[in-house]
Amino acid sequence: MLSAVTGVFSDDIAIDLGTANTLVHVLGSGTIIDEPSVVAVRNRNGQREVLAVGAKAKLMVGRTPEAIETIRPLRDGVIADFIATEEMLRQFIKRAKSMMGFRRPRILICVPAGATPVERRAVYETAVSAGARRVYLIEEPVAASLGAGLPIDDPAGAMVVDIGGGTTDIAVLSLGGVVQARSLRCAGNAMDEAIIRFVRRKHQLLIGEGNAERIKIEAGSAMVGVNGRAAEIHIRGRDLRQGRPKSIILGPQDIAEALEGPIEEIAEFTQRALEDLPPEVSTDICERGIHLTGGGALLDQLDAELERRVGVKFAVPKEPMRCVVKGTAEVLADLSKREHLLIKP
Repeated sequence: MLSAVTGVFSDDIAIDLGTANTLVHVLGSGTIIDEPSVVAVRNRNGQREVLAVGAKAKLMVGRTPEAIETIRPLRDGVIADFIATEEMLRQFIKRAKSMMGFRRPRILICVPAGATPVERRAVYETAVSAGARRVYLIEEPVAASLGAGLPIDDPAGAMVVDIGGGTTDIAVLSLGGVVQARSLRCAGNAMDEAIIRFVRRKHQLLIGEGNAERIKIEAGSAMVGVNGRAAEIHIRGRDLRQGRPKSIILGPQDIAEALEGPIEEIAEFTQRALEDLPPEVSTDICERGIHLTGGGALLDQLDAELERRVGVKFAVPKEPMRCVVKGTAEVLADLSKREHLLIKP
C-alpha cells in the first residue's frame, strides 16, 4: 500500500543518453525532452560555470568568446566529461520531474552494447550524482528492439541495427533474451567528419561540424538512384588556398561519395554479426529482415544501400530516433517482466 502511494509522488524516468542528442521520457507523460547533448561552460578564475545545456548550448557552438566553451560531454556513446554530463543530467531531470514529485526518481538509462564495465559504472554514478534514487542500465540496441516493436519473445531471431551519433549498436534477441549485442564506434559523427574531409579534399573548402550535419540532413543520401532524393545544398566556407569566403553546391551524389567509408564500415560490421550467429537464428533474420533505428536511419536510401551490401532486407520503423527511449520506457514500466534485460553497472 505504501509503495503504491509513494509511487504517485515520484517519477520514473527513461533516458536515452546519446552522443548527439539526449531524450528523456517520463512514464505517463511521454517523451518531454529531446535536445542536443551539449553543455556551454564559462571558465572564470579556474572555476567552471555552466551557462546552458541542450538546445541553448547548441546555438553557441562555434560562436563563443575565449572564456566560454561548448562541450559535448559524451564521446562514442560514453562519458568523456563527468562534471558536464552530471550537470546536463541534473538539469534535464529537474525539468522532467512533475510538480507533485518530492522523491528522487528511478531512472533507467541506456549505454552502448560495447561499453566497458568502467564506462557503465561511470554512467551509473553520474546518474546517481544527478539526483536519481535508483539507477538501472540497459544496452541501447536491446531497448531499440522493444521500441521498434520487434517480437523479441517469439522463438525466432530478431535483429536491430541502431545508428546513433557516436556508435552503431547491434542486438539480436530471441525468446525474450539477448543472443548477441555488440557495438561499433562509427556512426553519425563519423559521417559528419567524412563530409568535412570530402569537402576539404575535393573543393579545398573548410567547413565546421554544424555545416556538415546540415549537409547530411538536407541533401545526404547513401546512394543515388531513381527513387533517391535530388536535393542540392549551397555551402559557404573558407577557401583553404586563398583564404577568402567561397560557395559551392553539393548534391546527393557528392554526399554518397563522401559517406562511402562509414557506410561500408557499418555494412561489414553487420555482416560479421550475422556470420557469428547460430545458423538457425541467422536463417530467421535473413527471412524476417533487420530493423534500422537511431538518427542514422533517417539518412536517405541508407536501408536500400545496406540491403545491397549485406544481402538482407532492412526496414525502418516509424520515428527511428525515438525507438531507444520508447523501448527503455517500456522496460521501466514493466521491470518485473523485463528485469533480465538489464545489465550490471
